[in-house]
Amino acid sequence: MELRNLKTFQVVAKELNMTKAAQILMYTQPTVTTHIQSLEKELNQTLFMRSSGNKISLTPAGKTLKIHSDKIFETIEDLHNELSILSGPSGILTIAASEYYSVHYLSHFFKVYSNIYPEVKLRFIQANSIEATEKVLNSDADLGIAAIQDNSTLLEHEILDFERLVLVVSSSIYNKDNSLNDYPFLSYSPNSSFDCHINKAFQTLQYTPSATIECGSSEEMIRRAVLNGTGIGFLGEKGILEEINSKKLIPLYYCTKPILNTAIYLKSNQRNVTIQSFIDVLKGYWLDIAPNNNFE
Repeated sequence: MELRNLKTFQVVAKELNMTKAAQILMYTQPTVTTHIQSLEKELNQTLFMRSSGNKISLTPAGKTLKIHSDKIFETIEDLHNELSILSGPSGILTIAASEYYSVHYLSHFFKVYSNIYPEVKLRFIQANSIEATEKVLNSDADLGIAAIQDNSTLLEHEILDFERLVLVVSSSIYNKDNSLNDYPFLSYSPNSSFDCHINKAFQTLQYTPSATIECGSSEEMIRRAVLNGTGIGFLGEKGILEEINSKKLIPLYYCTKPILNTAIYLKSNQRNVTIQSFIDVLKGYWLDIAPNNNFE
């Protein structure tokens, strides 16, 4: 069975009009008729019922062939797509991640990756870990960097490293004789991925903030506000290690359970070479571009 004849049948079966099908295929109408007649002879089936004028309709055999021809050409299209992907990473790659990851990691890494794979156009979406996970699940992003491991069976997780959350206060306002309750708490957005860690810390310290200042998903805003003496806040240890070592920030509490930094993507994209190329390079450079590491 020639694919050319089958493609002609598929278009005629969709349009149910020989003249229109010929225009779409850029064939003459006699050529379209010849293709259909060859197919009918090969299958020993009548595929179309012809009525007065140019009206045609599918016979039962024609309806059956249309179902299978559609599947055949879908498979051929999938094959072409997969083969084009195998030619190398290319196209647009959308990454969803928080401000923390974009500032401390991705802002450096994008240059590295683009130098290796210039054919890939990178697109960044700012989102906290929960939002990044949702965007990957909804296919609004190809890949996410998140501080949580979602239990969805649809997702693949690549652990990049881990770090601790630290409750800190500026040394400019810290007085060890004061109650923690005297300090306002600088919080993330409601339903943050850090909520369980924060609640456990509050229980352990018996801390009930005198006030709460919501700072959205911006860790950098919280860091600056803590340094300015606005209140106390939870921050990733790696991003503030320099301030802790220089005693600009005083650690009040270290979370016992580390935060996992993970790259997430749909399991259905495990064979996507563009996504895999990004993850492979990211895993190789992640520790080098971590906060407080020298990176050029």
